[in-house]
Amino acid sequence: MFHMLTCFNLKPGEDIEAFRNAYTDFVDCMINMDMVESTGPIGQRQSDTPMDTDEERNHQYFVTMSFRDRTQVDIAYAHIMKHVEPGESTHNTMYLKTRDPIFICWQDLP
Repeated sequence: MFHMLTCFNLKPGEDIEAFRNAYTDFVDCMINMDMVESTGPIGQRQSDTPMDTDEERNHQYFVTMSFRDRTQVDIAYAHIMKHVEPGESTHNTMYLKTRDPIFICWQDLP
């Protein structure tokens, strides 16, 4: 599997429930087009523990999206970059609620 961790903050005035609904709509759309396999729950950072050692980022929210393989993620990225439907409106509704997003990708080792 290939995974993407998204670290993000919400823009002022946005709330996590509205983001969660928009994110679910986007992921459902991408799954229906066979461009995403699954997603995990949205998590909120808990930086008040000694286990959280990342001092470079101050992102409040995180979510992981999973893809079958590198080919699927590259197809999904190319589709998003075309700015076409299906997918454009659900991506924009979700993405425009965020600020400072960082995307980290990795592939499971065999």
